[in-house]
Amino acid sequence: MNKQESLQGVFSKAQRMVFNSYSKSVFGQLSTCRTLSNGYHLSQCSDCGHQQMQFHGCGNRHCLFCGHFGREQWVGQRRAELLPTTYYHVVFTLPHELNGLVMGNRTLLYNLLLESSSQTLIQFGKDPKYLGAEIGITSVLHTWGQNLSFHPHVHCIVSGGGFDGNQWQNSKRVSGKFLFPVGAMKIVFKGILMKGLRKLRPKLRLDKLNFEDLLSQIGQKAWNVYAKRPFGGAMGVLEYLGRYTHRIAISSSRITEVGQTTVSFNYKDYADGSKVKQMTLSHEEFLRRFEQHILPRYFVKIRHYGYLRNRGKQERLKQILASLQLSERKPIPKLTVEQFMQEKYGTGLGKCPCCGEGRMVSIAVIYSFRCEPIQASFQVRNKASPV
Repeated sequence: MNKQESLQGVFSKAQRMVFNSYSKSVFGQLSTCRTLSNGYHLSQCSDCGHQQMQFHGCGNRHCLFCGHFGREQWVGQRRAELLPTTYYHVVFTLPHELNGLVMGNRTLLYNLLLESSSQTLIQFGKDPKYLGAEIGITSVLHTWGQNLSFHPHVHCIVSGGGFDGNQWQNSKRVSGKFLFPVGAMKIVFKGILMKGLRKLRPKLRLDKLNFEDLLSQIGQKAWNVYAKRPFGGAMGVLEYLGRYTHRIAISSSRITEVGQTTVSFNYKDYADGSKVKQMTLSHEEFLRRFEQHILPRYFVKIRHYGYLRNRGKQERLKQILASLQLSERKPIPKLTVEQFMQEKYGTGLGKCPCCGEGRMVSIAVIYSFRCEPIQASFQVRNKASPV
């Protein structure tokens, strides 16, 4: 039994645990990813008649094994929006005292975290002391730590310059080490988010939490904002964020062993010099931690702000490129999976693995084991019998 099959067995146990119906449906999809119950494509070689099945993935955004193609598409699209300027990596983290409140109000507080962090950056960008222009921001919500603990934070890719409506403005800070002063960002971020919490008070589920005591606790401590010029430039940050844009919590490569009752995985212990250590959890604890990171239904965790906001973005980018005396860029076309494999790895999916000459052509699609196959017309060029 391979790693994926073993993990599917673990995910199937979630149906017997105390999770909400939506989380159980997500675990249900993960437990059947690339299995017969999900259906398959049947392909046949145009020359030798060799046939093979390709099981369908679940396509769920929480899956450890799906999403690679979507990630590459996302990174490619963001690459096309990069400008000849410095880019910074900024991370805004919620105080851990808010974890209980966030767990009971995920949609409201995830939205608040994303909006508060972007407002903080935009406010500093528009300040003539630093830039006096509108910056571009790409934000990605993360909710996990390396050990699968609940740790809500937002990673932001921030342009080092901005557009004032007429021309491009570069940062006025001489050192270039930081876009804006980190200490000041911490204060502004805390103020904006706490104001937002008070505004949301009538809509929040508090259970047994004392709201005023909670605000007093977080108001007395310094909040965590991490900011530095990214090593490797903007593409380095894009590649980093791209690992998690179409997945959550943990990648399959970090899981080292799936036993009868436990799951073991590698993690970085940042409190101990980022040493790589191994953690072993029971199936039940692994599922409990994983479930904390299932996003609310339809929640958008990747967002764009400033001159990259969706409405009117292409027109703004044209104006910015013109002000920088750069030619207009053509949009990157979306590739099929086969085109992507050919471009990235130099090998196509269509070549027959048996004879190496013919092309594999889809002859039937079975959407689930309960469905009748949809046949496609096909004729083998030689007289070889299908294998």
